Amino acid sequence: MSLGYRSQEDLAKALNEAARSIGLRISVTKKTIGRWESDAPPWPQADHAQALEALFNRPITELGFSSSRRSGSESPRPQAIGSRETWASRHAGAAPGMLPQSVASDFMASAAAYRHMYWSVPADRLQRLVAEHAALGWDHLDQIPGAARSLMARAVAETSLLAGRLEFFDLQQPELAKPSFALALQAASRADDALLGAAALAHMAFAPAFSGDTDRIEEARENLRAARIFADRGDASAEMIAWLDAVEAEVETRIGDIDRALELLEHAEQMYAEHDEDEAPSPVWLDWFSPARLAGFKGNTQITAGRAAAARETLERTLEGLPAEAIKQRAVVYADLAAAAVLDRDPEQACERLGEALDLLGQHWYATAMDRVKAVRQTLREWDSLPRVRELDEKLYTWHTMIRSRAV
Repeated sequence: MSLGYRSQEDLAKALNEAARSIGLRISVTKKTIGRWESDAPPWPQADHAQALEALFNRPITELGFSSSRRSGSESPRPQAIGSRETWASRHAGAAPGMLPQSVASDFMASAAAYRHMYWSVPADRLQRLVAEHAALGWDHLDQIPGAARSLMARAVAETSLLAGRLEFFDLQQPELAKPSFALALQAASRADDALLGAAALAHMAFAPAFSGDTDRIEEARENLRAARIFADRGDASAEMIAWLDAVEAEVETRIGDIDRALELLEHAEQMYAEHDEDEAPSPVWLDWFSPARLAGFKGNTQITAGRAAAARETLERTLEGLPAEAIKQRAVVYADLAAAAVLDRDPEQACERLGEALDLLGQHWYATAMDRVKAVRQTLREWDSLPRVRELDEKLYTWHTMIRSRAV
């Protein structure tokens, strides 16, 4: 009550939100709270205990649960001194070579912090930190005792997945991304987290699809088939199914099956129409997808299909729906709008849009967006003599863009 939760429903909602903030997917209800408030409350499940600790900012042993009712042989954490745990209290009684359970929560908190930093910190600097964090967690995973090991494994999987995204999309280093996605899959297996496994497998489909190697088409499709099986096992939300549809549509667009890609995008839109975040929330790490970003996938496919007017309408809707911090995605959309202008044979508009994309890339580098810019510039060759195109080249070929393009 001192924290402002005036009912069991309020507390249940706050606990579910606290769990999501540290990467857990739980469902605490009024009935759960009622059991905990009984005269002899049962010891909470591991994920519930971590959520309680996150919300109340104190160890589970201080929250009124009886250690005598704890299942299993693992002894509870020692009582803290005063209202806070000390380093010594966390380590007291730990087995030789083992780390305290709190390390898992610390790792998950760091994973969440890196996830938030992705939108603002330069990718090349962040990638080194994130990749090292994932490796550190994996190296010490077996030193985490009991149920906390599962949380640690999820933190490693989420962090390695982020490292792979940085390496593939931001820095265009697929040779680094491949082992990062593989580690994410391994860690997801240790956590028995089917949804993280699905995310890792879906990301593994990008490299063969983007490679241009027709012999790797089946590799991309197989990864996506596996991703859908794991998503089903994990009871994925409608939003996550929509994301898998969008990824598969991107793959099919690259392969050249535009009709299939458009069918998938239509299904993704239907899934989003059914999505209820309150009833079936998505994992907190699925923060790279939204209705606006789905529209971005669709606009790019419409350009490939030669539907300039439809693409322009879709992409303008994407711009309106993107949050202010989505600088990377906004640069991609401007490049795609430029491509739509080329389809309309409007080089002036194409140059205007490419200039807007380059302005954003000057703020926040994103290799995927620069690739789109360069691809559209190649389609402007018949208008090379126009002053507006020459002005674009002045902006495109600067010290900054040349060094960054070749550094990655």
